[in-house]
Amino acid sequence: MTQGFRDFEFDLPGALLDHLVTILGEMEQGPLTDAGLDGVPETQGVYQLFLDRQLVYIGKTDAEAGLLKRLARHSRKILHRQGLDPSRVTFKAVRIFVFTAMDLETQLIRHYTGKDGTRWNGSGFGANDPGRERDTSRPGTFDSEFPIDIDRPLGVDLSGTSSAATVAARIKAILPYTLRFQSAAKGSRKPHPELEATTVTMTANATTPRTALIELTTQLPPGWQATALSALLILYKEAKDDYPNAAVLARS
Repeated sequence: MTQGFRDFEFDLPGALLDHLVTILGEMEQGPLTDAGLDGVPETQGVYQLFLDRQLVYIGKTDAEAGLLKRLARHSRKILHRQGLDPSRVTFKAVRIFVFTAMDLETQLIRHYTGKDGTRWNGSGFGANDPGRERDTSRPGTFDSEFPIDIDRPLGVDLSGTSSAATVAARIKAILPYTLRFQSAAKGSRKPHPELEATTVTMTANATTPRTALIELTTQLPPGWQATALSALLILYKEAKDDYPNAAVLARS
């Protein structure tokens, strides 16, 4: 060893992890609701989700898709699910002003769960709509355990006469999960021409996603099918019975 010289390597990732674990351990859980998220900033950080006060998910955000946006998306994800009362889900979140290159999400999962992982990480819980190409894949464990509830009241009056595209867009805007309907072309945001050209009359009985899609679909030109998958609803020109864990709601 050279006199007057020493190596020093500070374990910044380890120190950050230790401090985070301490802070998270001292925090109370908050309800994963709009009111419960009031005051959470749109900034980078880490968060935990709990089901019946048991840790089920750990996530990390950056400044562009910050804590508020991510938690609000999760809050919407747990709505209208069979067997899942949203009041059962709570959260903890910590803003981190300086991120290191370490994968905090993975490190926290390992700390709390070892090799087993959390119940909802890797279950498809945090995923966005994967798109048309994945509709025939088997659903993730979250969607299998808590499929969407298409018999919940929509809470709006859809009765009246308008284009099928308008009705589909109204239903889509209401739902806390995805309703995807066929577009004019691949990659287009414009609805299929038949949806825009077809006039439909909705009755006062169209009070749930199921009844609304049945009424809508049966008034379309021949060849349309409405299907309920575990995680979303789809409306396409097709006659397909082999979607996994799915139910055909109506055909025109």
